[in-house]
Amino acid sequence: MRWHATTILSVRREGSVALGGDGQVTLGNQIMKADAAKVRRLAEGRVLAGFAGSAADGFALLERFEAKLKDHPNNVPRAAIELAKQWRTDRALRRLEAMLIVADDRHSLLLSGSGDVIQPTDGILAVGSGGAYALAAARALLSHTDLPPGRVVREALTIAAGIDIYTNESLIVEELP
Repeated sequence: MRWHATTILSVRREGSVALGGDGQVTLGNQIMKADAAKVRRLAEGRVLAGFAGSAADGFALLERFEAKLKDHPNNVPRAAIELAKQWRTDRALRRLEAMLIVADDRHSLLLSGSGDVIQPTDGILAVGSGGAYALAAARALLSHTDLPPGRVVREALTIAAGIDIYTNESLIVEELP
């Protein structure tokens, strides 16, 4: 599925993780908002989450994920699996058009409506219309620089914004040590 909604990127390096996203909201071929916040801190700031896709659907998923975190405190993988199971089996949730990336101090996970809960081998996750560009830029930056995760996310999203018309440079980047 190709989202024309935003770009979300997570990078993990040397015990730290950063998650960021741009702020562009489009409706068809029009930019409706340039500074939307699609990245949030959850669980009293211990978990980062960001979404690509429909804004209403993304916010609904963030709320449900936060509820799963309350049911399974300090267990992000379990909360993610429980949300993915519910998302896939519930008739109303199955229609939601968004994807989530969540991260805590130990795990980075991508969640989708088809039941996917994916943890990357290289510590990099990207979704959204500019996701492939941000992913490629992040991999190159990690291979050829010593930049910390937050800087890698910011630079990679800026590169994606220069290529993808649905991604802008109004960035929110959150980090966990």
